[in-house]
Amino acid sequence: MVVLATKCYVEGDARERSLKSLTSLIGNTVGGLDVEYEIGVRHDDFISVTLSGDDETIARNALREEWGEITDHFTEGEVYVGTLEGWDDDGFILDAGERIRIPTEEIGLGTGTPTQIRERFGLIQHMPMQFVYGEPSRLADEERDRLFDWSRGAGRVNVNSATRGEVRATVNKAGHAQDIVTVERLGLLEQSIICTESTDPPGLLASIGGYVPAELRCVIPS
Repeated sequence: MVVLATKCYVEGDARERSLKSLTSLIGNTVGGLDVEYEIGVRHDDFISVTLSGDDETIARNALREEWGEITDHFTEGEVYVGTLEGWDDDGFILDAGERIRIPTEEIGLGTGTPTQIRERFGLIQHMPMQFVYGEPSRLADEERDRLFDWSRGAGRVNVNSATRGEVRATVNKAGHAQDIVTVERLGLLEQSIICTESTDPPGLLASIGGYVPAELRCVIPS
């Protein structure tokens, strides 16, 4: 079994749609392998995938590579993935199967409080983030580079609580299909809408916000 570093925290019909979407995504990753799989949701909302078959190891490694893995043991100095669960004056709190605190001075994304940094980089709750485990833990260089690239690239609107297909459908419904480049998947229920150069991210957020019962945050290029 492998526990993916992404969560399913919605309920009802939305949960069914999310797991159906995930089943298709996992099928795309391991469909060519000699393996059977069963998807479950742990008590803490992380996704578990039970695998069996001759290509079980290959399939497990492929899923780890695509989604990241939640583990029950950590080695100092190694890179892991956790989901952004909270923030306060002292830093970020990631969920990596256990609470991992990233102190403010170890975030490494410039000046400001954790709340200000979250707003500046459009960080949404539950989005997967890479960190280096230690005393203290810190955001991984790869994660910092990704977020700095966001701030230097096209504008973005980040969304949680919706699948990629649902976000695409929402953008189309709001009449903004021509205003975006694509929808980038950050996690199962966390997406990043990449805007065209002529699109104003706050304006797009305001337009689609009424269609999506979710948290939305803008990334405005600096």
